[in-house]
Amino acid sequence: MMDLISVGAISAVLTTVWQGMGSEAGKSLWVSAGGLVRRIAGREVAAPATPAQLDGVARLVHERVREDPRLADSWLLFARTVPAAGASAVLRRPSLPNAPRYFTDREEALRLLDKEASRPHDGRPRLALLHGREGIGTSTLALHWGWRQISRFPDGQPYVDLRSLGPEAAVGQMLRQLGLRDEEIPLAARDRAELLRQCLADRRMLLVLDHARSLAQIDPLLTSAPGVFTIVVARQPLAGLGALTIPVGPLANRDARQMLERLVGTSAVTAARSTLPTLLDRCAGSPYALRAAALRLATPPARPQVAPAVPESDPVRAAAEDSYRLLTPGAARLYRLAGLRDWPALDSAAAARAADVPSTEATRLLDELVAALLVERQDTGRHRYRPAVRAHAEGMASTVDGIPQCSAAVARVVEGYRALALGAARAALPQSWRVPRATPGPPDPGAGVAAPPAQGDPGAGVAAPGPYAGPGAAVAALAAEAPSLVEAVLTAEEYRDWDSAVLIGQALWPLQLKAGQFDVLLPALRAAARVADERFPGTRTAGALHFQLAHCLMESARWDEAETEALAAVRDERAAGHARGHASAVELLGLLRLRQWRPEEAYACFEESIVVYGTIGPGELGFADLPRARALLDRHRGHALGQQGRRQDATELLERALRFFRDSGEAYNTARTLTDLASLHVDAGAVGTALPLIDEALAALADEKAEHHVRRLRVLRERCVRPE
Repeated sequence: MMDLISVGAISAVLTTVWQGMGSEAGKSLWVSAGGLVRRIAGREVAAPATPAQLDGVARLVHERVREDPRLADSWLLFARTVPAAGASAVLRRPSLPNAPRYFTDREEALRLLDKEASRPHDGRPRLALLHGREGIGTSTLALHWGWRQISRFPDGQPYVDLRSLGPEAAVGQMLRQLGLRDEEIPLAARDRAELLRQCLADRRMLLVLDHARSLAQIDPLLTSAPGVFTIVVARQPLAGLGALTIPVGPLANRDARQMLERLVGTSAVTAARSTLPTLLDRCAGSPYALRAAALRLATPPARPQVAPAVPESDPVRAAAEDSYRLLTPGAARLYRLAGLRDWPALDSAAAARAADVPSTEATRLLDELVAALLVERQDTGRHRYRPAVRAHAEGMASTVDGIPQCSAAVARVVEGYRALALGAARAALPQSWRVPRATPGPPDPGAGVAAPPAQGDPGAGVAAPGPYAGPGAAVAALAAEAPSLVEAVLTAEEYRDWDSAVLIGQALWPLQLKAGQFDVLLPALRAAARVADERFPGTRTAGALHFQLAHCLMESARWDEAETEALAAVRDERAAGHARGHASAVELLGLLRLRQWRPEEAYACFEESIVVYGTIGPGELGFADLPRARALLDRHRGHALGQQGRRQDATELLERALRFFRDSGEAYNTARTLTDLASLHVDAGAVGTALPLIDEALAALADEKAEHHVRRLRVLRERCVRPE
């Protein structure tokens, strides 16, 4: 039987709690762990933030509990209330995207993949790198091989498109494909990578990592698990990867012709025999270029093609040029203007704004572009350009449309995302003062356009909320657009559209609060805060964005950076004379101190926040919310006192907060406060007092979909009923 007070066992418990901070219950458990460690050590202990620091705390706890049986009992009771990591996760069997119908050649590459996948495991990861220029078929090759090997990988074939993902977001996406919920995914990158390795340890899976840019991007996704084979797809070799490197070059003319015959039939290729050598030269063995050429062979253009003035050396750009010259004028214009930025998920509304046409017309024109292989339709029904194709579109826009029209097109798209973000944010959090107020604005052809803001106040005039079934649907709408909203903030900053940059940034708050996605949102929040510092220093706007950035960094376990941003939020809100924002920023700093196991400083922050709230008088902004704000601060202060070992004082504050949340009908905050109280009683050995609180908390969470919190309560209850 495992020694539960060994250094290894204690370290494992602390690591599980650390990695479980993706949920509110997990954060509370981490704070409780800090209080217990403090009592065991007999002094303040800094919260560990690295594996080495965690091991150091584990050794300290081990030394103390080995000497004192009472401390050992306290630790064991706590350890047995910690839910096992990923205990409720049901690993799915993800599958690859569909492979193209026609596939030609690549027999040597397929043979090498077979060989690496079947290589006896010797501790090295089974890993292959397919690399080649854009449009040469590397992704197709990986998908084609994967679909041929389904029986070899019965546990699934996860696929991650890395084009717009950083390392943390990529690992998060992989874990979600495996069936883990957001609250079960660790905050820190290293912990996500470790959890992924644990999930893959006994699985037989194929991992396809497409559009990789660097070793740093994919390193957290790599594993030496004996049943896992990983295929990395990149433009060029990645130094230091240590993979079987398989270059993918152009198709030979014989194979290129065979591919054309499979696509359009032998008769169509034979009929084009006079121009076939020129066509094959222009395609240069690129499967993408050949597929585009096949469209012209299958349906000859109604008007004769004019050869380009300058031959194109890149076959993908050459194919894009050939297809572009056959577009209708409307489709050509939309192609150019929608391609001015790399929108991650272009839909008909955004395309309509770019081209300044109705959404129905944009849908028809996008279908024309899909048919011409100039944009790709994603599984979500949205669209994206290939990089080289988008570069061609951008170049044509500069030549044909000119800078003023190009700038206007980008501005229209950004304005549309601004209107969408603010409308959805208001519907998601209709009572929140953190979401800028919405006012009606004139519609554009694709969606509502934001009304121009009043000078000096970027939140004075924005588009009204759209029709959403409820707050959940509005949050879902924001989540679906999150990558494009991030790009909209970055675009607004680059184009010096300061108002849109900060407004869209502020509209991301419901996503932070309700859906996490911190790794996705972080670049946008950094950009919006930069803009606020430059253009709106010392204002509520700057304070709000520093608060959001601090919150995002805190929830990502980047505590030092979070502290800097929280202090900036306090500074700006104080300078703006915004008492509500000032108090909230100080409260956030206190919550950060709790995470850092600095309870005295946390309590001082909460006390300061109460003082600031006290300056808000009747009729002033935020006065009506003061009872709830004070109840939340009572709960936070109770946490801080509990971490200091002041159980009686903590209990009084938590019970006062509980009365408010019960009376106001807030089920989730009622359950959270009940859990805090129950944990205090369990720590004191009063399990009989804790049990009814646990049962009431479970009942309050019946309709809240808070699985992680429920799991913790059930484990806590089990230990109370049958203590080991």
